[in-house]
Amino acid sequence: MNSQAWILLVAFLAILALLAWPLGQWLVAVADGRFPRWFAPFVKAEHGLYRIAGVDAASGMGWRHYAIALVVFNLLGVLAVYVLQRLQGVLPFNPQAMAAVSADSSFNTAISFVTNTNWQGYAGESTMSYLTQMLALTVQNFFSAATGIVVVIALVRGFAARSSASIGNFWVDITRVTAYVLLPLSLLFALFLVGQGVIQNVDAYKDVNMLETTSYQLPKNGPDGQPLKDAKGNPVMEDLKTDKQTLAMGPVASQEAIKMLGTNGGGFFNANSAHPYENPTPLSNLLQMLAIFLIPAALVFMFARMVGDMRQGWAVLAAMTAIFVVSVVVVTAQEQQGNPLFAQLGVDQVASATQPGGNMEGKEARFGIAATGLFAAITTAASCGAVNAMHDSFTPLGGMVPLVLMQLGEVVFGGVGTGLYSMLIFAILAVFIAGLMIGRTPEYLGKKIETYEMKMTSIAILVTPVLVLAGAAIAVLADAGKAGIANPGAHGFSEILYALTSAANNNGSAFAGLSANTPFYNTLLAVAMWFGRFGVIVPVLAIAGSLAAKKRLAVTAGTLPTHGPLFVTLLIGSVLLVGLLNYVPALALGPVVEHLMLWAPK
Repeated sequence: MNSQAWILLVAFLAILALLAWPLGQWLVAVADGRFPRWFAPFVKAEHGLYRIAGVDAASGMGWRHYAIALVVFNLLGVLAVYVLQRLQGVLPFNPQAMAAVSADSSFNTAISFVTNTNWQGYAGESTMSYLTQMLALTVQNFFSAATGIVVVIALVRGFAARSSASIGNFWVDITRVTAYVLLPLSLLFALFLVGQGVIQNVDAYKDVNMLETTSYQLPKNGPDGQPLKDAKGNPVMEDLKTDKQTLAMGPVASQEAIKMLGTNGGGFFNANSAHPYENPTPLSNLLQMLAIFLIPAALVFMFARMVGDMRQGWAVLAAMTAIFVVSVVVVTAQEQQGNPLFAQLGVDQVASATQPGGNMEGKEARFGIAATGLFAAITTAASCGAVNAMHDSFTPLGGMVPLVLMQLGEVVFGGVGTGLYSMLIFAILAVFIAGLMIGRTPEYLGKKIETYEMKMTSIAILVTPVLVLAGAAIAVLADAGKAGIANPGAHGFSEILYALTSAANNNGSAFAGLSANTPFYNTLLAVAMWFGRFGVIVPVLAIAGSLAAKKRLAVTAGTLPTHGPLFVTLLIGSVLLVGLLNYVPALALGPVVEHLMLWAPK
């Protein structure tokens, strides 16, 4: 890494800490319902909504009741998003007259946005109406983010409780997180983005005259509307020219704000945060990166305050930051190193001009490698999936870093809520391993970790590797799966592995060389997204309920300290060994082999 990359990384972490600290205090107030006096009118309005909905805000829920309410709420979200896509052709706010989305794509997209994955097998500006973008996708960006936050709040309550049957009230939690955290932050961030040049309107698309006429080719269709093919089976291409370009419009800033703050990642445009209408300036790029980590970092401070020991939060934050910094260094260094095959072109000018600049393929020149490498690590460390470059164009090891960050379970800051509760699951595993070493019943934050907690922990940790590896195996065995591969060999396998990893870990980014908008992949990835989300959430809520019912134990001389360097090291080791070892053979078949092939001449 060069000095520019180091300065950017240090500045990013420093600004993040300054912003996350006060937000963590506010999250405690939201979780506990202890608001300042000036906030009383909002609380009064909130309770009025509960009366209308028939919700008893004072009534707590056991973990089963909480989980059922959460899953049913999200199932209704899936249905709403699916129906809106299927009917968008006859609904208003559709100036481009977008047709109804196909059944399999609608099914995939509905599950994708409800699970906070935001995997997009379609091009937003040519597929979704404004109504669908606003009422279906943007609304679920709020609710899916709020779902992750309320789950971690419930788990932290389990640690902080002194023998309680309740872990909170789901309806109260999701209302307060949405209204008092996500909405105001998104409004402020959307206004900032508009000031930077992100568009926000409901106008029809604009046709503008270009300075030069552009020639291009399109597949030619026959009378039946199907593509024509020549004797060899190749599509017949038609030569066309144009002197006009269509510029897409839309309510972009409002979706972009919650896309980042909620670690959702679904872009209004197909190019996502590489599009100048979504991410126009280096400043907007920096603030978008900060927005991705803002709430996950603040939740760590919230956790520390709620359990009454700030040292616990610093320990978790130290483990997250250590893994993150190493990841940024690796991906940036690999991209700055560039592609060694340029040196074999036989043209000294090309080699000397290209190698010092690194691998700029698929990257925005206005951001460069340092900001792109940092963005790639952030978006895959969190379960965001927004991209400002084509990950498919990264070097093999540079592309492996985003892949590995997702395979760790996105515990490195992670998504809003999901990152912290996943890291706390690994903390439970770490103290269990330490307890086995010293022959003592493991404890974490004053709660005994017993058989039930370890069973649920095992399920939560293993569900995503099973989905990723089994799904990748199905895809490479099935003809429909292999048909989507555009690049043969190790890179094609990496594309499939990345897609399943992204779906099961609810990230949403893609290598993008895989043709995934097919009935096969839309169904396979939807299944991975749903069970990757709720197959983890339900065990986490079960752990929360079990811990809440237990009494907090006093610290004794035999209690393992969980706030010092030793525990941080043990926690990092548990994440790397348990979280990553499942994927080593698959990684060896993909990016590792590709790296060795690329550097073989050297």
